[in-house]
Amino acid sequence: MSDALARPAEAGSSSPTARKAWAGPPSPQPNAVVAVLALAGIVVSLMQTLVIPIVPELPRLLDAEASDTAWAVTATLLAAAVATPVVGRLGDMFGKRRMLLLSIVLLVSGSVVCGLADSLVPMIVGRALQGLAAAVVPLGISIMRDALPADRLAGSTALMSASLGVGGALGLPAAAFIADNWNWHILFWVSAALGAVAFVLVLLIVPESEVRTGGRFDLVGSLGLSAGLVPLLLAVSKGGDWGWTSGATLGLGAGAVVILLAWGRWELRSAQPLVDLRTTAKPQVLFTNLASVALGFSMFAMSLVLPQLLQLPEQTGYGLGRSMLTVGLVLAPQGLVMMAMSAVSAGVTKARGPKVTLMIGALVVAAGYGLNIALMSEVWHLVLVSCVIGAGIGFTYGALPALIMGAVDPSQTGAANSLNTLMRSLGTSFAGALAGVILAQMTTDFGGHALPSENGFKVVMAIGAGAALLAFAVATLIPGGHRSGPRTSADETTQPTEVAAEA
Repeated sequence: MSDALARPAEAGSSSPTARKAWAGPPSPQPNAVVAVLALAGIVVSLMQTLVIPIVPELPRLLDAEASDTAWAVTATLLAAAVATPVVGRLGDMFGKRRMLLLSIVLLVSGSVVCGLADSLVPMIVGRALQGLAAAVVPLGISIMRDALPADRLAGSTALMSASLGVGGALGLPAAAFIADNWNWHILFWVSAALGAVAFVLVLLIVPESEVRTGGRFDLVGSLGLSAGLVPLLLAVSKGGDWGWTSGATLGLGAGAVVILLAWGRWELRSAQPLVDLRTTAKPQVLFTNLASVALGFSMFAMSLVLPQLLQLPEQTGYGLGRSMLTVGLVLAPQGLVMMAMSAVSAGVTKARGPKVTLMIGALVVAAGYGLNIALMSEVWHLVLVSCVIGAGIGFTYGALPALIMGAVDPSQTGAANSLNTLMRSLGTSFAGALAGVILAQMTTDFGGHALPSENGFKVVMAIGAGAALLAFAVATLIPGGHRSGPRTSADETTQPTEVAAEA
């Protein structure tokens, strides 16, 4: 069958508003495309751990109050939450590669601003710009759906999803080493350099996806979603500092609910919504997103517990008295395990379907937390626990995009994957808030200072295990469990032609 038959110059997808105009055959170097997209994902995920080693020092470095320097972390969270669904939708409309490149430019710009910063305001601005690049991973997964052969998609999307954890795990020891030995600004110049490399490689190697929805961008919907998410995340992330029953926390939470309800009504009545809520209500998409919230909650519990256990003084009886560099080295193998598990995850998905893969991953994560409750007194215990939980995360991160793409039209891939990423981020935010409350309430006195108690850590780990089991229970409700995964965009357009040709 000729390439002209397999790749028609213009063909409609299953969506009446979508169009597909192939500029040529798929990339002749799929391995290079996957490698470059995964590298871009790793570079962006570094932003999650880049400032962790210097957070305690930021008040001194920026000559500001600790409550104010916390915005260097909060600004990234808020910007990522706002940008991810908006950029995903823009990618569907105007080109996923184009928006991927724009996201990397924002990342580099933010890194440069932080690299030049010596005061609080430019640091917050730079960190917000870095957060605007958070859509790189869902955009990369969406490009893979459009550009790769069907037999490569499961493994490639699993690897791309795993890049989130890989970058975070490997970035912590690297950031700690740089912060301990050089000026802290070097952290951001390294980030800018890596972003520039990723930009050039994407520009040279990654093909543009020609699957576009066209139409008009829902500006009102994007502003409404942003106006709802920002106060919600502010209430969740700052509630511990402001007080959970304070007027600011309750007012922001109530305002967020009202705005999001009004936003949902607007989206349902819009002809070209930012988020197609009717598609989101499909059982496969709905239960996958709900499972993502639970998984995001579960995964973040480990990020809160293990570093504190490693760094608390040995005299507490349960702390291990290690440095931040050691913390990074203990967590680094988790990233390698996640990358290795992405291939296993893809094999299970091909054989049994992404639903089964998600269920297995959730159980492995729950088992890792159960192991942590019993084993937390030696460094190797925490290395083992982080690797077990990392293996489970590798499974789940590979299954989630496969389930989403198996239920949505190719023209909605960017928006759907971005919304799923947002759901995981919301789960992470809720986990941080709840764990903070628990560890603040369950304390032990150490030299006149209140430190989180051993039982407090065990409670958080038990909740992490419970959240993973909740994700498993929700995953059982996902229909279509034995599908091998999503069809590629090529499948959407070439299958009828191929059948006709064979006839």
